Amino acid sequence: MKTLAQFIQKKREDIGLSAKGLSMAANLPLETIEDIESGKDLFLSVTVRQNLAKVLRCAPDEIKKLEKDFTNNTVSNEVIESLKELILNEAGGLKCPVCGAPLVTRIQKLYDLEDNLMLHPKAHCTKCSFQIHS
Repeated sequence: MKTLAQFIQKKREDIGLSAKGLSMAANLPLETIEDIESGKDLFLSVTVRQNLAKVLRCAPDEIKKLEKDFTNNTVSNEVIESLKELILNEAGGLKCPVCGAPLVTRIQKLYDLEDNLMLHPKAHCTKCSFQIHS
């Protein structure tokens, strides 16, 4: 079975697009494509999934079935929301609430159908499977 990263990369190559070409055609930041293809992003928002599916000529469900949704049962929603706020406020040095290792954070910038900017805080732990996706 393929990973999400392998699936996206193969579909992109099959239609002859570069990562930059896919980002432009799907109206997504190049960083988003690079994070998906490198395996950093394992769960996609509905908008990202639909944009990719349209360009890659596949069903959104084909992409969704390869995604990994890590449920962080040991971390409360309050802690997750607090971390999201800190990420949006560009706080540095954040630690994983599960294992204490450094968190890699970023703010994904997307536009909705009315062209309004939407900011999505994202994070993943450098040691365990904890991640924040919106």
